[in-house]
Amino acid sequence: MEREVQPSPFDRHYGLELDEATDELVRGHVPVVEHVLQPVGLVHGGVHASIAEALASVGTNVGVMPEGEIGLGMSNNSTFLRSIREGTIHATARRIHRGRTTWVWDVDLRDDDGRLCAVSRVTIAVRPRRESTVEPNLPAS
Repeated sequence: MEREVQPSPFDRHYGLELDEATDELVRGHVPVVEHVLQPVGLVHGGVHASIAEALASVGTNVGVMPEGEIGLGMSNNSTFLRSIREGTIHATARRIHRGRTTWVWDVDLRDDDGRLCAVSRVTIAVRPRRESTVEPNLPAS
């Protein structure tokens, strides 16, 4: 199941662009610009963690929103392996578990040379969507 998806305002702030979004695989990228860097010139770890959570949330919501549910971040464990100073961050999220109330995703974040720079395991809670819940930026298909 594939659906057109738009990044949230926060995700747009740090530059996330989605390349593909299904309920099993989500790919995106972020150009490295000055406002995503730490003072020492490396991409901030929070950017890596934000990308991972965004991709996992998008993929879960693609899968559960048609059933009247919504995916909400529950945990994010990110490990940083190699720094990125320039170019583009390329991220791929793969769903490894689709449960009734939680989905789990593994996310790889790589540099322009394909080197693994960070990994994240993200758990998304699946809950009934309430009328007052703001719907993620998923246009009607």
